[in-house]
Amino acid sequence: MNVKNRSRICLTVSVCIFVLALILTLFGHGINQGIDFAGGLSMQYDMGKEVTQSDVEAVLKEMGVEANISVQGAAHNEVNIRIKDINTEDVQAIQQNFETKIAEVYPDVKQSGEVNYVGPVAGRTLLSNAFWSVLIASALMLVYIAIRFDLSSGLAAVLGLIHDVLMMLSFMVLLRSILQMNSTFIAAMLTIVGYSINNTIVIFDRIRENTRKSPAADRVTIVNRSVKECLGRTLNTTITTLITIVALYVLGVASIKEFALPIIIGILSGVYSANMINGYVWAFLEGKLRKSKKKA
Repeated sequence: MNVKNRSRICLTVSVCIFVLALILTLFGHGINQGIDFAGGLSMQYDMGKEVTQSDVEAVLKEMGVEANISVQGAAHNEVNIRIKDINTEDVQAIQQNFETKIAEVYPDVKQSGEVNYVGPVAGRTLLSNAFWSVLIASALMLVYIAIRFDLSSGLAAVLGLIHDVLMMLSFMVLLRSILQMNSTFIAAMLTIVGYSINNTIVIFDRIRENTRKSPAADRVTIVNRSVKECLGRTLNTTITTLITIVALYVLGVASIKEFALPIIIGILSGVYSANMINGYVWAFLEGKLRKSKKKA
């Protein structure tokens, strides 16, 4: 089996993941939106001693409030509470009621962070800004790569970026039970856009050099050679980056994990697309261009 066929298999695998995520979304199991997007209340408290999560859940259940609770801190003495679907008028009442009831269980409780309320309008604005950020970045990269290399390279690189963003979003759906989409996800997504395009540019630069050396060679053969020549660099940079990010995920608190896991997914997706897909998309586009020139 040649690499061109493998690139088709890779594209098929990616499309299957996208379709699965789309089906889950259509059936109501889409991305688990955090407070930053869906709106809600976030409170953080230092309990003065090690927290038992069930104690906090019991207090909130007594109040009739559904919340997402995470225990934090080196001594497991802090708790972060996120409550969705709450009106502005209820924020102060819920906060005071919770502090009164939890003090009966943890007398030394004190607020250790800001109480943040995000309205649904602010969440929609953040989501819109994130969409336009990725769109503008992709358009500018297309222009730059088209000038620096050629139009086929620009289109292939941007399609690779779209692939990586869709892959991150798909895994946000598949891992919705452990991942929430918050503002940290937007930071992770924009980080991966830069990381992914860097991998692609390195390979495209080698493709350009090999094309100049063998202008009549088959384009897929050139891509195979270029990917192979860049493989050592790709493995070294990917492994060293993953060591750091995986350490952050394993040792970090919940908010760090929400940033680190999408980064891990994005790095793996970026390496996958840069080495197995993007170059062969370029070869396909170049083949179409050469055929059209011959006909002309």
